[in-house]
Amino acid sequence: MKPFILFSVIAAISGAALAAHDPVYVPPAATNAAQILPAPTAADSTATRAELAELHRIEAARTPAQVEAARADETIETLFIYQSVLGERFNPAALPLTAALAKHVSNDEGVNSTPGKLAFGRVRPYNVDATLHPVCKTKTKNDSYPSGHATAGYLDALVLIEMVPEQRDAILARADDYAHNRLICGVHFPSDVAAGKLLAYATHAAMDANPAFQAELAAAKAELRRALALPQ
Repeated sequence: MKPFILFSVIAAISGAALAAHDPVYVPPAATNAAQILPAPTAADSTATRAELAELHRIEAARTPAQVEAARADETIETLFIYQSVLGERFNPAALPLTAALAKHVSNDEGVNSTPGKLAFGRVRPYNVDATLHPVCKTKTKNDSYPSGHATAGYLDALVLIEMVPEQRDAILARADDYAHNRLICGVHFPSDVAAGKLLAYATHAAMDANPAFQAELAAAKAELRRALALPQ
């Protein structure tokens, strides 16, 4: 699937949102990623070797179209990845309240996933196995677990479902596809993605209990549903 127009605008907003500093809704102590996530398996373990074999299988089967889609998804970590579900009217220029909410949610994803990345210090799969051929951005920093993209994708999905519950199944399918693209890229272990999903659900639960989030969500929801001509 080719990326929608306005991706350059979305990417700019995403980049700003991912400069995570202070929490907006959910402090890292509310999720405590280092405690709630199971520790990743050792690099020389049977489980890790099985994950590496799965990444080799995905690499051997990936198509040019899958690589293009995975590379496009890599550049965007915000609510607007779901433009492919909701259509071109779902864009930050047309939805300032929704864009502001997206920025705050993205900020808190980073606030809550970074402590886990630092605590676990998992080596990226291509740095464990040099015979892998990643097709997206690589790094030497040991921060593979949990996957930030997977955390962002699922957290954004859960927030968006509160706004457009009619599209729940399509949104969750897109979240799964977005997370799987990190494996198409070859830059995460499958368990990194699973941990990101778990952390997203924990972060969303804490976020939902915050009155400031609920107020901002209500305003963005009304804006979005008007734009999509959905009942209020």
